[in-house]
Amino acid sequence: MSLEGTPKNVRPEELPTVLAVPPKKYEYLDHTADVQIHAWGDDLKEAFEQAAVGMFGYMTEIQSVEIIMEEKVEAEGEDLVSLLYHFLDEWLFKFSAEPFFIARKVVITEFDAETFRIKATGYGEEFNLAKHPQGTEVKAITYSNLQVHDKPNQHEVYVIVDI
Repeated sequence: MSLEGTPKNVRPEELPTVLAVPPKKYEYLDHTADVQIHAWGDDLKEAFEQAAVGMFGYMTEIQSVEIIMEEKVEAEGEDLVSLLYHFLDEWLFKFSAEPFFIARKVVITEFDAETFRIKATGYGEEFNLAKHPQGTEVKAITYSNLQVHDKPNQHEVYVIVDI
């Protein structure tokens, strides 16, 4: 869906909020032959959002991505770890299939930690090598050392992606 004009699910007065990019709360950790993304947030929802943006940021310089489109994903799991896996896998699919969507910002609109379901919207654009510097291709999300920490004052995730 294009953000030119007003998106059908965003009221005009909400547009500045949609276009605002949150601060970076993720980092890349060294890992043998792969990369580990460590993401955190003020709550677990934000940590999941940051992990998705961190994955996209490994594929290109995230600052080069404009917010001109939106894509939606839904994911579910058997627990928080599998929910994170499926959530990131859905975003990787959006990148790998037409229109080759890359998000600058991901917002979880529904996060149910009891039934392990997520609905989210990504804001970005179609990946274009002429515009976006090519980073490293993420081939798959892995369960290897996948961690979700949701404790008071500790909302962080660790995920290893296959590159």
